[in-house]
Amino acid sequence: MTAAEKHQVGRSRGPRRRRRPDGRAGIRDVAAAAGVSITTVSDALNGKGRLPEATRTHVREVAERLGYRPSAAARTLRTGKSGLIGLTVTTYGEEPFTFTEFAYFAEMARAASSTALSRGYGLVLLPATSRNSAVDVWSNVALDGTVVIDPSDQDPVVTELSRSGMPVVSDGQPGPSLPVTAWVDHDHEAAVTGLLDHLASSGARRIGLLTGTSTDNYTQLSTRAYLDWCARFGQRPVYEAYPAHDPAAAAEAAERLLARPDRPDAVYGLFDPNGTDLLAAARRHGLRVPDDLMLVCCSESTVYTATDPPVTTLSLQPDRVGNTVVQLLIDAIEGVESRQPVGRIMPTHLIVRASSQRRTRTTVQPPRPPTLG
Repeated sequence: MTAAEKHQVGRSRGPRRRRRPDGRAGIRDVAAAAGVSITTVSDALNGKGRLPEATRTHVREVAERLGYRPSAAARTLRTGKSGLIGLTVTTYGEEPFTFTEFAYFAEMARAASSTALSRGYGLVLLPATSRNSAVDVWSNVALDGTVVIDPSDQDPVVTELSRSGMPVVSDGQPGPSLPVTAWVDHDHEAAVTGLLDHLASSGARRIGLLTGTSTDNYTQLSTRAYLDWCARFGQRPVYEAYPAHDPAAAAEAAERLLARPDRPDAVYGLFDPNGTDLLAAARRHGLRVPDDLMLVCCSESTVYTATDPPVTTLSLQPDRVGNTVVQLLIDAIEGVESRQPVGRIMPTHLIVRASSQRRTRTTVQPPRPPTLG
């Protein structure tokens, strides 16, 4: 083979693309496959620039097909950012990771972590101990931004982080004095009104509530929606409040509610353990579910598909919330233009099961003293 032939063969093979040491496609591979510049690939994947939507979509599809993931090390050298974002709850209790015991937070954190990784960031689960020590712990981690779930009114952790210049996105619409970069929440009034209407249409005449004592937006708006519904339909409110992070307090509140002389014939519980606590309390009082007592609770736990009877649940769809809060946070970190503050209202879903559907209309039995044991 002549030198000219060798040269021609080499040219026919095209330029060799440099792969990362781990063998994965790099940004040059994506640019070559998509037929665009490296700058266009960077803008398309990072949500920057004024690209046509068709170009942005095309580049992202090519990157996905090639299995491209941004290089965290290269991004850190280029931007000076760590590539780490935090997630925590500052409202529920003093134990560092109490919130991880609830299915909502587990689902939300799983979705948030997946979304963060897809955009080249790692998610750090942060402790929520005392307010001051939490900030001290976080200062030891180089974070680019933080997601805070259900911050209370005038939350000092959120205030301190925002004052330091760190982007903070809230899962739960904060009060007007809380300086967050963006927030995601639900229409709690519509969700609670809908489930109360469902119970009333199933035959409930005196609907009770298990609620919390904290000042986060979810608790406050849900309780207010219940009270407004009672006022609208002329029902005297029947409710018990307890510290939502305390499992023992939840069971005691369920017991108190069903021991009242004006015991409700249906109950909505705002928090995850309320369904099982109310089922247990109903058994102790000799109440049949749903004939004597209908139940609904807000939970993402699959345990309620197998209880006796299965319990109707209100889902806040935490996977969608986790995805959205992380997208908003990373957009803020990377300087994607948006109006400030950004707010998003997410959908809820009432999953109707046997606990809130009476098989036949029956006379509600009067309460009786609970059995021991």
